[in-house]
Amino acid sequence: MPALPFIRPARSSALVGALIAALPLLAPGPAGATAPQRAQPVATGHGGAVATVDLDASRTAIEVLRKGGNAADAAVAAAATLGVTEPYVAALGGGGFFTYHDARTGRVHTVDGRETAPRRMHERSFVDPATGAAIPLAEAVTSGLSVGVPGTVAQWERILGAFGTRRLGTLLEPAIRVADRGFVVDREFHDQTAVNADRFKDIVPTRELFLPGGRPRPVGSVFRNPDLARTYRTLARLGPRWFYEGGLGREIVSTVTRPPVDPAAARTVRPGLMEPGDLAAYRAPFRRPTKVRYRGLDVYGMAPPSSGGSTVGEALNILGTFRIDRNDPVQALHLYLEASRLAYADRGRHIGDPAHVNVPLRELLSPGFARERACLIDPARAAVGTVPPGSPDGRYRPCEPSRGEGGRLAYEGRQTTHLVVADKWGNVAAYNVTIEQFGGSGITVPGRGFLLNNELTDFSLAPPPAGGAPDPNLPGPGKRPRSSMAPTIVLKDGRPLLAVGSPGGSTIITTVLQILLNRIDLGMDLPAALAAPRATQRNTPQTFAEQAFLDRYGTALRAKGHDLALFPGPPAGQIGAATALEFLGRGLVQAVAEPVRRHGGSALVVRPAR
Repeated sequence: MPALPFIRPARSSALVGALIAALPLLAPGPAGATAPQRAQPVATGHGGAVATVDLDASRTAIEVLRKGGNAADAAVAAAATLGVTEPYVAALGGGGFFTYHDARTGRVHTVDGRETAPRRMHERSFVDPATGAAIPLAEAVTSGLSVGVPGTVAQWERILGAFGTRRLGTLLEPAIRVADRGFVVDREFHDQTAVNADRFKDIVPTRELFLPGGRPRPVGSVFRNPDLARTYRTLARLGPRWFYEGGLGREIVSTVTRPPVDPAAARTVRPGLMEPGDLAAYRAPFRRPTKVRYRGLDVYGMAPPSSGGSTVGEALNILGTFRIDRNDPVQALHLYLEASRLAYADRGRHIGDPAHVNVPLRELLSPGFARERACLIDPARAAVGTVPPGSPDGRYRPCEPSRGEGGRLAYEGRQTTHLVVADKWGNVAAYNVTIEQFGGSGITVPGRGFLLNNELTDFSLAPPPAGGAPDPNLPGPGKRPRSSMAPTIVLKDGRPLLAVGSPGGSTIITTVLQILLNRIDLGMDLPAALAAPRATQRNTPQTFAEQAFLDRYGTALRAKGHDLALFPGPPAGQIGAATALEFLGRGLVQAVAEPVRRHGGSALVVRPAR
């Protein structure tokens, strides 16, 4: 095995510096509002590091670290601040997945904050009885029917109880300050509002909060959310029981079952099935993380109901059977796309909520299964169309042909967010937070300042036709929909080396996988690995890619049989918005966010390197 390019990478990208220099300056905002000059996408230093999509959230995490909090504390505080500044992707009304390296024990843990279906939900809840077909996706999204029991607050409680050193109320204080003082609306926030304006205007409290005067707030104006500040203050005082068993829980149920739609609206907004007992029954469990060995490294991820850890892990196992030459990126990308195709076929057929379906996780991540699947890859030619899933049954033979029908690529909103935090003790958090798509269900809890999720549209909306392959991702009572979120932590010799994750729905897996390929196999440094153009193959006839990827690799990959097309978005032509960090040795940590995608992110360290 060739030596790995850790600590001192073999190659960096001049493109990264040019992209960073091109980032726009943000004009100072009105007095009292949070008005960043510019969010820097790369920061290197000591004492702790953070990368998020938002400067306010990154500042919150650094504030917690400087006051002696650890990575778990800082991650929760940053997530709460994202609930203010990124309300269309992160909110009390959603959930997420949390991966954590505990420096004291050397172990990696995960906490599942995925939303759950109400107990009254069944596999045909999204089927229109009049037609026998699934209701239109747009109608499913903007509905109480799409709202899962939120997991964020219970997850925060579990994280802090296990790993934290600060009270939740203390960690909510920075978010409360931002909600009270406001933040300056940038182009990204304005555009996200505009995309949702048609449905927001039909939901009375959503319109009042996000469309004052009937229009999105202009760039440069100040957005304040006193309702959310009050909600956070009450949560700080009364604790999570208020959310799940008290007054706020009752308000959530009322909003879901009787959506506050403008009587004059033409839109049909279906009521949901949630009851108070669904909230009271919610738990955020620990899950044993997935783990694979890749090029001498231990790669940990999120287990089902997320498919992130299993699919990233299986694809890495497949790639691990090949020797990859860093001087031949076209061949490396060919293998990456083909490994992804196979892993996604298995994801669709085998991954669901393990409390409701049998998930053969151990076999999916076994070296024998990887060798059987890798045998099907032609090093010179791409597979045509879609491929069937394999049989992770423990009986593996060289080049065993796949049989049967693959699972469906269900809809997944692409508008999650991801953050990474490391502290001075070596604790590391990788945290995906989401309410599904931009704006979630579009339904705001009246007077509370936050949107509710539409996570239940991550289920397959209708059962397969008679005789079709079983679908492990159908709705069911108390069931958690399959996710692609993949907060990932990589250890070298038992110590943290990398942490990485991204939003992007089903493209999350390929984004994380490609960043790992770029960093580990192609020798890019971490900023270059994140900035590099992306492509995503999810067992679909076409491989979708960013324009820069098509420009750089399209001709060579098409010659190998890949059917390439521009990724449709949204955002148009952009795949993911990753955040990551790397330990560079001797206490030096580098935090990295996107330089350009979604207008760039924010990386900070406690003590910048000189």
